[in-house]
Amino acid sequence: MRSDQVTKGMQQAPHRSLFNALGYTKEELERPLVGVVSSYNEIVPGHMNLDKITEAVKMGVAMAGGTPVMVPAIAVCDGIAMGHIGMKYSLVTRDLIADSTEALAMAHQFDALVMIPNCDKNVPGLLMAAARVNIPTVFVSGGPMLAGHVKGQKRSLSSMFEAVGSYAAGTMSEEDVCEFENKVCPTCGSCSGMYTANSMNCLTEVLGMGLQGNGTIPAVYSERIKLAKHAGMKVMEMLEKNIRPRDIMTKEAILNALTVDMALGCSTNSMLHLPAIAHEIGMDFEIDFANGISEKTPNLCHLAPAGPTYMEDLNEAGGVYAVMNELNKKGLLHTECMTVTGKTVGENIEGCVNRNPEVIRPIENPYSQTGGLAVLKGNLAPDGSVVKRSAVVDEMQVHEGPARVFECEEDAIEAIKGGKIVSGDVVVIRYEGPKGGPGMREMLNPTSAIAGMGLGSSVALITDGRFSGASRGASIGHVSPEAAVGGPIALVEEGDRIKINIPELALELDVSDEIMEARRAQWQPREPRVTTGYLARYAAMVTSGNRGAVLEVPKK
Repeated sequence: MRSDQVTKGMQQAPHRSLFNALGYTKEELERPLVGVVSSYNEIVPGHMNLDKITEAVKMGVAMAGGTPVMVPAIAVCDGIAMGHIGMKYSLVTRDLIADSTEALAMAHQFDALVMIPNCDKNVPGLLMAAARVNIPTVFVSGGPMLAGHVKGQKRSLSSMFEAVGSYAAGTMSEEDVCEFENKVCPTCGSCSGMYTANSMNCLTEVLGMGLQGNGTIPAVYSERIKLAKHAGMKVMEMLEKNIRPRDIMTKEAILNALTVDMALGCSTNSMLHLPAIAHEIGMDFEIDFANGISEKTPNLCHLAPAGPTYMEDLNEAGGVYAVMNELNKKGLLHTECMTVTGKTVGENIEGCVNRNPEVIRPIENPYSQTGGLAVLKGNLAPDGSVVKRSAVVDEMQVHEGPARVFECEEDAIEAIKGGKIVSGDVVVIRYEGPKGGPGMREMLNPTSAIAGMGLGSSVALITDGRFSGASRGASIGHVSPEAAVGGPIALVEEGDRIKINIPELALELDVSDEIMEARRAQWQPREPRVTTGYLARYAAMVTSGNRGAVLEVPKK
């Protein structure tokens, strides 16, 4: 056992004295030490129930013969961080979480881990840490929020942001906005649409790192507590069988995750996180091969914000396994992959029935024959850009319009709410990428303002930043190379014609090569917006969005 390094032998007597200070008994120190990595805090709605999940996991570990040891992980609420400097600190926490969890696990020589994340960055951050540390590990999330109900309809956080835009447009009263405010987020849990948190919790199931229901059982259901106990028990079984994360998170498992991503219509942020997880297992993840998977993977779900169904509906319809079973009817999955159950993907999903064809379309009757995400390339994005095409209305699948150029998110929001953006425009927000932001802020406020102003079917938004899973419409993010490193998006000028063709996977600036070269010769890098602290260090080490915004030591 790894924990022998801190619990066994005469040389470890000082270590044991410190365990005595913690109240551990001799009997507990003779059992495997299992790190229970809890993201519990009192600022993220998706995490306020994780204390109960943590206690359930600890009970499961103890029931199965282990000694559970709770250690912390941080998390940021993207919704509360949205629209101000706080959003610069969202994506960057993914790497803080991975690094700190690696440090905790290695410093204390845990024999196994149970990860308890729930929201946007701590799910992928903990998956990255699991791959690095590579000891038996199970994930159990805190679960999704129930949908709110406003005026007889199910609603969620995305409709709240759009309500603010509608108020700015004069189409919604202050009283109506207040009703949304008080009803759209009725329980604890990760926000109830197929936003980034729920996307990543569902994909954790697909990767094989979480038990069935990890992504979909609502946070307030007692079934979630039972799942947590089973996760604690299961990690002890994995320890006995020596099943490790890199046995599970293989290249084929990553491809399974990307396939199910397309069927579910996940957040575009999954195209940041899957490459980062792949990077940890040594897989070279080129984002444009997502198009090959999308081409053969039908889109089976339209969860909010793409449609009127929510995570609780997906759970009742059979959950992630039912979606996987539909895909397997056409042989689209690598069913031989190992999972935390000790069984293969094929064994796990066998007999998992689709109970509601309105929530999970049968594979013979998909929403579309192609997947929910697309990677667009062209002279505006030579290294790629990402769009959630399942959330783009038909009339915006092909669009051409004049560029309306903004150097930051705040300037764009002021113009949108001030009525300066009109039908046909293509809003360009640059210097918001991983380096330029720094931190690659989500552009939920601008996209929600566009939708709320009634422009969602006539205005596109392009950025080297990223989008919340709550964004919908022709929102094209992760434009690479980003403006801060001299990517073509830095050279766009007000009024340039931009051509978007999602079916043909193209994003083009209608400006000649000669003019672009002349502009490039005049371009000068901007002074960094942040020069001290963690953000400055992050900006110095981070790669572009097309590579998952992973951190690399700068080459000398």
